Parts: sequence; structure tokens; C-alpha cells
Amino acid sequence: MSTIASYEHLRSRLYIALALNALIITAEFIGGLLLNSIGLMSDAGHNFVDQGSLFLALYAHIITRRPSSETRTFGYHRAGVIAAFLNSFILLLTALGIALLGVKRLLQPVPIDGGWVMGIAAASFAANLTIALLLQRGAENDLNIRSAFWHMLGDAWVSLGVVLSGGTIMLTGLTVLDPLISLLVVGAIVHGAWPLFKESLDVLLESTPPTISTSHVVATIESIPGVKTVHDLHIWAVEPRLIMLTCHVLIDGNRTPLDLLPLIQTRITSDFGIKHMTIQLETECCDRDDVHCDLLKLAEQHRELEALTHHH
Repeated sequence: MSTIASYEHLRSRLYIALALNALIITAEFIGGLLLNSIGLMSDAGHNFVDQGSLFLALYAHIITRRPSSETRTFGYHRAGVIAAFLNSFILLLTALGIALLGVKRLLQPVPIDGGWVMGIAAASFAANLTIALLLQRGAENDLNIRSAFWHMLGDAWVSLGVVLSGGTIMLTGLTVLDPLISLLVVGAIVHGAWPLFKESLDVLLESTPPTISTSHVVATIESIPGVKTVHDLHIWAVEPRLIMLTCHVLIDGNRTPLDLLPLIQTRITSDFGIKHMTIQLETECCDRDDVHCDLLKLAEQHRELEALTHHH
């Protein structure tokens, strides 16, 4: 499937997901009010938050196709990352809200019709799981779609928990299971949302991608004959699939830069998969304090400073 076809296919799936989720919200909210079930109402509230998240994911998915411009030279690649960050942050807040409601209902239990709760939650589980499966393929390489996928998979877990609590309440009459199941499912939601929150935050802070070791990159470049040291090295991701690298490389004066530069670029691309890079070759350090031309010396100084601080 071509990139354009894949993009259009994923966009249509997001539209379907929005329609299905709207039906879930309506059914669960009305059912929760009529049946007095905190499990159903919290699930409806969770799905309502996810409806906004799906809209956000769809908007980010559309806007990332916009080309770069004079004011946005990287285009809109970060739109999906921002959407993922907001989605995961909202999902963590939602988990906190569900946990607080669950604790309150534990302290103040109310009678619940387990059969109706079980039926509505089962329909919600089926719909949520369907939406998650619709987004699963796009979630493999897209942080934005992955956040929406985990949102809906988290919803499916919540709904399944409500199904189990409804069935158990119907059999035993233990209404305390309704909030207890909600609390257990909160753990599943946090388990899916936290890695997304951390990964998207790392991208926004322009951290080095976790799959790449800065020291390994330095060692690899410095292992090339003719290279002395590497400094002013920066590695970051505009979005997880677009990794950038810039650095200054101090080389021997008798080496020809035009011969050495392709070797360095090829090695970085083959070893680390980085295709977007800017490398400045130098025959002498341009920094007044030439220690900055040697990252190993800088790291050693940093360790000595940390040891001294720890000692005091």
C-alpha cells in the first residue's frame, strides 16, 4: 500500500472510530444514570475524553500532511507528537478521576442492577475493541495513532472490567465490586498511557532517542581513520521517524574533507539509521577552551564535579 493510500485508509478508520465511540458514550451515559452504576458512568466519561482525543488524533493526522513553509521549515511533523502528549496526559488525569470516583463509591455503596450493567458494558467492550483493532496497524509507526490506539484499548479494558463486575453483582449481589473493578482497570490505563506520555515528552524536550547511544555515536565517528574528536553533538527527533544529528568533527590536517565527510555520513546512516545530518569538519578547534572539542574530557569533568558535590 502506498503512503498516500495508507494515509487515506487510516483517516477513514479514524472517522469510523469517532462514530462508534459517539454511540458508546450515549449508551453508557444514559445507562449509568438509569442504573446508578459508577462503573458505567466512569466508562462513559472516559469515552467522552477519548472522543476528544480521537478528534485530536484525526486533526494531527490531517495537519501533518501539510508541507513545510518559510515559517515552519520542519512542516507539521510535531503535530502528531503534541497530540500524543495531550492524549496521554488527559488519559492519566482520567485514570485519576476514575480512581477517586471508585474510592468514593467504595465508601458510599449504592444498589446496582448487575444484568443491565453487564449488557451495556459488553456492547461497549465490543465497540471499543473494534476501534482499537481499526487503529492497530497505524499505531506501529505513528506515535499519534498509537496514543489513540492505547486510549481505545484502555477503554476496552475498562468496559471488560465493568462486564465482570456486572456479572458478579448479578450472581452475588456484591455491589462493592463495581468500584473495585474500576480501580483495577485504572492500573491497566496507566500502564498504557505512561510510556506514551514519557516518549512524547522526550521528543518535545528534544532528548536523544532511546534507541541511540550518544557515546556510541561518538565512538563510531572517532573510530574512522583521520578523525580526532567529535564535539557540539546534538541528536534529537522531530518526530520518532525523523531523527536529526548535528556535530563538529575535528580531523587531521592532512586528510581531505571531501573524502572524509561521505565516510562519516555513510557510517552514521548504516549504524544508527540517521539520514538527516549536518556535519562540520574542522582541522582545529574553534572554541576558546579547546576542552569542548573533546566530549570524553567533558564527560570526565562532569563525573569529577558530581563526585565532588556528592562528597560535600
